[in-house]
Amino acid sequence: MTSKLLYQLDTDWTPSVFDSVVAYDGGAEHVIGHANITPDNVGPLVDGAVFTRGAKDKRFTALFVGGGDMAAGEAVLDAVKRRFFGSFRVSVMLDSNGSNTTAAAGVALLAKSASLVGKRAVVLAGTGPVGMRAAGMLALEGAQVTITGRQRGRAEAAAAVIASRFGMAVAAVEAADPAARAAAIAGAQIVYAAGAIGHELLDEAAWRGEASVELLADVNAQPPLGIGGIGVMDKGKDHGGKLAFGALGIGGLKLKLHRACIARLFERDDQVLDAEAILQLAKELA
Repeated sequence: MTSKLLYQLDTDWTPSVFDSVVAYDGGAEHVIGHANITPDNVGPLVDGAVFTRGAKDKRFTALFVGGGDMAAGEAVLDAVKRRFFGSFRVSVMLDSNGSNTTAAAGVALLAKSASLVGKRAVVLAGTGPVGMRAAGMLALEGAQVTITGRQRGRAEAAAAVIASRFGMAVAAVEAADPAARAAAIAGAQIVYAAGAIGHELLDEAAWRGEASVELLADVNAQPPLGIGGIGVMDKGKDHGGKLAFGALGIGGLKLKLHRACIARLFERDDQVLDAEAILQLAKELA
């Protein structure tokens, strides 16, 4: 029987252990890691994947683009796709820094709780990889999205990248301190915190005191949490009429989603699992 081979193309100095473990849990029988991958050196690896097996067995070879830098991962994915032609292709997934699966899990849980169409969503720390993907996915779900960043220029640059990638305009505001972030969520129905470990972005009083807020999500699992006053295990927990999702409440779906994506790679040889496809699968699993 043909073995399911997953080639891990990592832009970092060593392939991610996390991604390798989840790949095996998702059904890959052999995971072969390659580090320091760039658009310039990925070509021969793609060729090796697409030219070796016959048509009926190509679906048992797949590629996973990872690493800590989403921009670098996107560049590698583009180079991989350019290498494909005709039937000479295999399925490929992009999940640099876990950004696609983490963002998709959070957005899918919010979308399951209530329609996001027409609602105002604020992504705190929206200039990072998870924040930018979450912002794009929220926009795809019909929300009116604003991202915050500590520097206006960086926030505006991130908003431009999101608009280019997803074809959706998002607003950008500078919010360098707790007061500015509290002001940024005024009138918003959705708050998605995507900040780095060790930084509280929004204190409890700020969101509890904002009558418009309906849904909150925070992907930071280590204290202090990104949104004060919600629990890391919260999964749709009602806080006085506001539903909250903590990092581990989101993380269960994230891991389930990641494993399901790996399994799906081996179903056909022509799939590209990027933000849109991963979000759709997350909504099916939520």
